[in-house]
Amino acid sequence: MSIKTYRESIIEAMILEMKRDEKVFVIGEDISGGRGCGDYEGEAAGGPMGLTQGLWDEFGAKRVIDTPISETAIMGAAAGAALSGLRPIAELMFSDFFGVCFDQIYNQAAKFRFMYGEQGATPLVIRTMIGAGIGCGPQHSQSPYSIFANIPGLKVVTPSNPYDAKGLLIASIRDNDPVMFCEHKALLGMEGEVPDDAYEVPLGKGKIIKEGNDITIVAIGQMVGITQSCVSKFEEKGISAEIIDPRSLSPFDEEIVYDSVEKTGRLLVIDESNPVCSFGSWITSMVSDEVFSSLKAPTRVLTPPHCPVPAAPNLEAAYLPDVNRIVEATDYLANYS
Repeated sequence: MSIKTYRESIIEAMILEMKRDEKVFVIGEDISGGRGCGDYEGEAAGGPMGLTQGLWDEFGAKRVIDTPISETAIMGAAAGAALSGLRPIAELMFSDFFGVCFDQIYNQAAKFRFMYGEQGATPLVIRTMIGAGIGCGPQHSQSPYSIFANIPGLKVVTPSNPYDAKGLLIASIRDNDPVMFCEHKALLGMEGEVPDDAYEVPLGKGKIIKEGNDITIVAIGQMVGITQSCVSKFEEKGISAEIIDPRSLSPFDEEIVYDSVEKTGRLLVIDESNPVCSFGSWITSMVSDEVFSSLKAPTRVLTPPHCPVPAAPNLEAAYLPDVNRIVEATDYLANYS
């Protein structure tokens, strides 16, 4: 066990799995940071956020494959490799550009096993960055995980801390279905205790971050940490909040939410995706359908407004759900009668 960042945990997971299984390889644009290109012998930066740093030096060009800037080619090659028995980790640098390769994900990789049975198993991990909060502007700051979760056959995970980032990535690499692994840019420097050896955090299993009795709060990705920072303010108001991190959106741990709402009678979902057809809305819909008789107040979803992520720092800060908005929404629901 040692202190690692979210970024280091992701890199370590890939290294451990590439050492364990020679069928695992990484493919994407700029992942070698220039190594293997002509006479360049500098440090392999590993992309704009350093998320593949050191992989080229460890495994070479045959297993760390730098590509042109073509998301369609990356995903097509990765899906084909997975069908052929390999276990690719494809890097879609920013999730904002999934539309360029939407057919390869939506209509190909996610469908193969349903069309061809086990011979169509597609053990493909798509690592992609999501999220606002670090000034990347409207085309590099979106969180389209609600769209990903809408695709049958595609698993979707949103780790909120270094421990889960490593364990969920290892579990995703070992899974025989395609997995969209959403890495939040604002969390890359987060530190936490992480085991040095390989371990799995199972897909589809949520976690209760904090137990409580008055209200259930389900927070996704970056919103988990922001919600945790509200706990002292909840307590000042006499509110005992139960905080749940779903960790995996597809498959989704419905029972952990139902059980909590049956105890608290109230539900607030903190969701960074767009409000229209959001994942948070789906959670509240399921709760209303399945445990309606337990509810003591309306369910509520707290999201950004339905607009592009602003580039200006002050507007971006106003765009995201923050401590004040979370405390206000929690206080309203906890005291609703």
